[in-house]
Amino acid sequence: MNMLKSLVLCAAVIGGAAHAEEKTLKVYNWFDYITPKALEDFKAQTPKIKLVYDIFDTNEALEAKLLTGNSGYDVVVPSNVFLAKQIEAGVFQPLDRSQIPNWNHLDPKLMKLIEANDPGNKFAVPYMYGTILIGFNPAKVKAALGDNAQVDSWDLIFNEENISKLKQCGVALLDSPSEILPLALQHLGLDPNSSNPKDYVKAEALLMKIRPYITYFHSSKYMADIANGDICVAVGYSGSFAQAANRAKEAKNGVTVDMRLPKEGAPIWFDMLAIPKGAQNPQDAYRFINYLLKPQVIAPISDFVGYPNPNKDATGFVDPAIRNNPNLYPTEAAMATLYTLKPLGRDAERARTRAWTKIKSGT
Repeated sequence: MNMLKSLVLCAAVIGGAAHAEEKTLKVYNWFDYITPKALEDFKAQTPKIKLVYDIFDTNEALEAKLLTGNSGYDVVVPSNVFLAKQIEAGVFQPLDRSQIPNWNHLDPKLMKLIEANDPGNKFAVPYMYGTILIGFNPAKVKAALGDNAQVDSWDLIFNEENISKLKQCGVALLDSPSEILPLALQHLGLDPNSSNPKDYVKAEALLMKIRPYITYFHSSKYMADIANGDICVAVGYSGSFAQAANRAKEAKNGVTVDMRLPKEGAPIWFDMLAIPKGAQNPQDAYRFINYLLKPQVIAPISDFVGYPNPNKDATGFVDPAIRNNPNLYPTEAAMATLYTLKPLGRDAERARTRAWTKIKSGT
């Protein structure tokens, strides 16, 4: 009887130990921003980790979770300007680079740029980067505006004469005040990172002027709609239009999706991998981040999402159609026109929020 009890106890201990070794890793990333194969391969390589992978489509949605102090996630992917605010708020754990041996693959020039939002690169690892630009359906834009449509200029959007004619085929803008209002400020000749609340009143006036011609504001819906031909112009993330173009080709629906990085310049952004302070499984968070820094892992993700990655040793593995497209991988001349976005002071942030509320409602 004692022997039987011992065997039962031993089995329970072994079973409990095996169960204890199975850990859950919770990742919160952008919509449609990784290959299924990358996730499948990670799961295969780490069978004792249960991967929970959730998605969001705006920085604001992510920030709302982070600022509660307990997001419930082990790895999150904020954009660089939001990262800076979140670092200041004490949201993230400092990185232990000894657990990220693939750090050496990162491009030092890009890492230097990121220091504007993360001094010393202490809190986050870059995942992808890109710009905000104009995606369009060439046939529909030509039908609306003729052969000389200014598809390489923000005038396509902010000139009322142009956008009023595009209304018939549909125009979408990102649902993101932190990314759309800087474009309006830039178009007005103002600092895209202005700290003057009065400047946001001017940006609001410009956007309210074109508001009647905007079909909707959304940060992911436009990808499917432009691929299906339901809209003809969108202001969105560079790689999203590469994805939309591929979807249209695969669907063989007769729709062509093109894009242009406007000649006046645009915001350049970086999406960053970071570990929240409240992470329950930081050890496996490092494993996931280090896995994504492998050149052979990140290059196919760039091919899939249409965004350049900051991994200098991965560029040669990226599809030439992407790495040689100047609208996706900006030329040196284009890089000189791009600007990073910065966190705003409290007064300017309030002014921007008020402006966006009015713009969204149209009243």
